[in-house]
Amino acid sequence: MKRNQFIKTIITGATGMTTLAAFKSFTSNLDGQEQTMPALFIGHGSPMNGIEDTEFSRRWTKMAGEIPTPKAVLVVSAHWFTKGTKITAMDFPETIHDFGGFPKELFAVQYPAPGNPALAKETVSLLHSASVELDHDWGLDHGTWTVVRHMYPEANIPVLQLSIDYTKGPQYHYDLAKELHALRKKGVLIIGSGNMVHNLRMVAWDKMNDADYGYDWAKQMNNTFKELISSDNHKPLINYSSLGREAMLAIPTPEHYLPLMYTLGLKSGKDEVSFFNDTAVGGSLTMTSVKLG
Repeated sequence: MKRNQFIKTIITGATGMTTLAAFKSFTSNLDGQEQTMPALFIGHGSPMNGIEDTEFSRRWTKMAGEIPTPKAVLVVSAHWFTKGTKITAMDFPETIHDFGGFPKELFAVQYPAPGNPALAKETVSLLHSASVELDHDWGLDHGTWTVVRHMYPEANIPVLQLSIDYTKGPQYHYDLAKELHALRKKGVLIIGSGNMVHNLRMVAWDKMNDADYGYDWAKQMNNTFKELISSDNHKPLINYSSLGREAMLAIPTPEHYLPLMYTLGLKSGKDEVSFFNDTAVGGSLTMTSVKLG
């Protein structure tokens, strides 16, 4: 019997969160919630941030103390790229070590947060523009657990992942995110996890420990992204290929950029925008993160 199956046999039922009826009760208690949950885009960077005490991981921990405690966390991770849209729907998602060449200590990490199948079904019901599949095979990849374990180290808050459909463009993902906004009013913290500027082929590995080391084009595009986000001018961000050569250097492939579309799509007119972990790493990466609300 797998570890998660064993745990499930012990405590399923005690959580009271594994049936649709339970979730309806759960959400009905939140309908009168006065404060809408913030939404975040987090630059997750190296998997080592999951176990190291860095300026980035410390800020993730601090952020958790600055926002209301969520009833659940839904993450759109750069590392779950699928044909079609899927959402994790198991009681206890596995911790996925989807990387290589790192110390054994990183592979030993387990983040045993529960899932929430009922919340997964509720999310599917909100996404009218996509046919969403309930997934029981994926789990929590490093785009999720390296960040969330610093925010909620007790692993006592349900965590789900929503995949990114690689057959669709940025506008599709931006529009799909708008349909998720109701979850913010029900106590769900939605996080897009990727990196605004992410070009691994051009990383200056010998400069990884240099503070805020970024190529001119990387810093230029990062500043452009921030200006457009701050001014609520999302159209150029959606059509990023129109922003010129520097944009294509910053986004050679879309998987780390598309989670930003989900965060921006969740924005309401009342949301204030702020940035954190606003620094470059290794020349061609930025950790710049966004808070809405």
